[in-house]
Amino acid sequence: MKMPCPITARVLLLSILPAVALAQEPATPARKVAPGSTAETHQTTTNLKETMTTNHGVPISDNQNSLKAGPRGPVLLEDFVLREKITHFDHERIPERIVHARGSGAHGYFQVYQSQSDVTKAAFLQDPDKKTEVFVRFSTVAGNKGSSDTPRDVRGFATKFYTTEGNYDLVGNNIPVFFIQDAIKFPDLIHAVKMEPDRGFPQAASAHDTFYDFISLTPESMHMMLWVMSDRALARSYRMMEGFGVHTFKMVNAKGAVQFVKFHWRPKLGTAALVWDESAKIYGADPDFHRRDLWEAIERGDFPEWELGLQVFDEATAAKLDFDVLDATKLIPEEIVPLRMVGKMVLNRNVDNFHAETEQVAFLPTNLVPGIEFTNDPLLQGRLFSYQDTQLSRLGGPNFHQIPINQPKGCPFSGNFQRDGIHQMEIPKGRVSYEPNTLDKGAPRENPKRGFISAPEEMTGEKTRKRAETFADHYSQARMFFRSMTEPEQRHIVSAFAFELAKVETKAIRLRMLGQLANVDGALHDGVAAALGMKEKAEPVAAAIPARDLALSPTLSLIGKAPKTLQGRKIGVLIGDGFDGALLKELRDSAKVEKATVVVIAPKVGGAKDSKGDLVEADMALSGAPSVLFDTVVVLTSKTSADDLATQAAAVDWVRDAFGHCKVLGHTTNAQPLFDKAGVQPDGGVVNLESAKAVGTYITTAKGGRIWAREPSMRRPG
Repeated sequence: MKMPCPITARVLLLSILPAVALAQEPATPARKVAPGSTAETHQTTTNLKETMTTNHGVPISDNQNSLKAGPRGPVLLEDFVLREKITHFDHERIPERIVHARGSGAHGYFQVYQSQSDVTKAAFLQDPDKKTEVFVRFSTVAGNKGSSDTPRDVRGFATKFYTTEGNYDLVGNNIPVFFIQDAIKFPDLIHAVKMEPDRGFPQAASAHDTFYDFISLTPESMHMMLWVMSDRALARSYRMMEGFGVHTFKMVNAKGAVQFVKFHWRPKLGTAALVWDESAKIYGADPDFHRRDLWEAIERGDFPEWELGLQVFDEATAAKLDFDVLDATKLIPEEIVPLRMVGKMVLNRNVDNFHAETEQVAFLPTNLVPGIEFTNDPLLQGRLFSYQDTQLSRLGGPNFHQIPINQPKGCPFSGNFQRDGIHQMEIPKGRVSYEPNTLDKGAPRENPKRGFISAPEEMTGEKTRKRAETFADHYSQARMFFRSMTEPEQRHIVSAFAFELAKVETKAIRLRMLGQLANVDGALHDGVAAALGMKEKAEPVAAAIPARDLALSPTLSLIGKAPKTLQGRKIGVLIGDGFDGALLKELRDSAKVEKATVVVIAPKVGGAKDSKGDLVEADMALSGAPSVLFDTVVVLTSKTSADDLATQAAAVDWVRDAFGHCKVLGHTTNAQPLFDKAGVQPDGGVVNLESAKAVGTYITTAKGGRIWAREPSMRRPG
């Protein structure tokens, strides 16, 4: 019988010679590495005293690549260097998550539009009348549990499907690519971006020396860095955020046909982002901004909704692409492989207990159902080990699957013969705890017909720590991303790099990073260099493969595809004594039609009197409701109250910030003194509400989003 894989992972036994004998050996030349690999930027050594070792003293020959069966083959279980490194990393902190520590979750359901049997046999993707229960957790990556929601960061987007065939976890981010190509580098990445170990800061921030030291030596990270410095890393709301599975997976149908797939989540409300200054101010005004936004939307019945899109393609299509689909630092433009929208997900219930559900939920990439399988992506392969291992520390042992939020639902779960362990919450009965057995004839048995069977795949290759040659182009897609952005988005990327690198104290790191940016795009480099005002030239960085000019992908732009809508958005209305109550009513009625929320703000939380002398209660006091919390704002005052507000710094800042953040502003003529004090210059985004009819003009203008033409005269990089 022919085995599908001739390679057997086995324990590698090393014979270590005495240190004296090793020291007497002649120096050997540095090992060869794949072009463009991280190791090219690192110095190697032949000095035994400088040699990196495992925790048990075994010399390490390559700390950049996992041990694989061929450069594109699967990662081998026998890679003790990888397992030791990841294991130590997984258990560094207890019980807080090492990454994605700050998160928010909600319950809901997924419903497929029609059977996807042509591409997969997964049961939850077959019946359009079936609603599959889900739990979703959104998160930041770098900060701890006590950090804020709005720093510049990647956002986690993890979905647990409670299917009839067991739990399926789609564990992704709001960015479709990642920093590294091989999981062996993940501990280094996170150690670099986390607080510097000697000083314990900065918290939830990448603008510091250790992060850019690592990144500037890691060319494979350049594509991800363009995304992280873009508006994608400043999400307006979890409800307005895309999600991606990041890796390439496989789908298998009932006939055994295999195709590749990439997963996408598209929000019904469209995508939206904050601007950096706004994000920084929200950080102080409401550190729970995203958490509160999600909770309140569900509580008022505005249930967040996403569509699930698949990019499905075969081996022949993959072979024609100019990059490797196993490389997690690359994406497939939708212009090449369009999305196939297959279903919707609705979040309609908040958690009952934050700790028991949001904190204790355990997502595992290894949670698969028949019809969905892994590929040999070396980053994914490392995650398959790491997530399970991490939960052993976080949730106190091997029985974390018994916690209610992690238990399978809606499937005929009958268990297995695993017993005991810390925090065992069940009481297994009977004398049998092994299989096969004849003493417990009613016990569950393996099921070749219904059980998970991996699709056959030939695997062969030299056991090696090499990076595939097809992973070597680190700059072309980064260039494509930058050039696919609109002018405001490009300006934001330049500003973000300038801000971050200005925080880097070591000049050599700044110059090296500028060298990396020069490999991506000349205009990007020139803009950042000018904003930094550095006289020294960038340090040249050799590119294994120089950046190529790829076809642009407009679908990557947030601003370019932003919908004209106010649905799900918040309108902040600042009122002062003597304001026109009819205008406020018209605003509320119009906002209701648009499915937007009106929040009334007054100098005091007790409210303000309208022109008829009736008291209108406020939702928030001005001191606790800066304009950064709203998508668009309106000021309704009398002449007297406007004059008074113009003497209050909070009111002046409220208007000045809204204008500076390029938001649409509505106002009555009486409010002009306040606008003059705030330095507001009339433009197409400043709408005078001289009558109730003008409210329609304001609503139409606000649906168009921010007034980006205002930005260059107000805020420049550097």
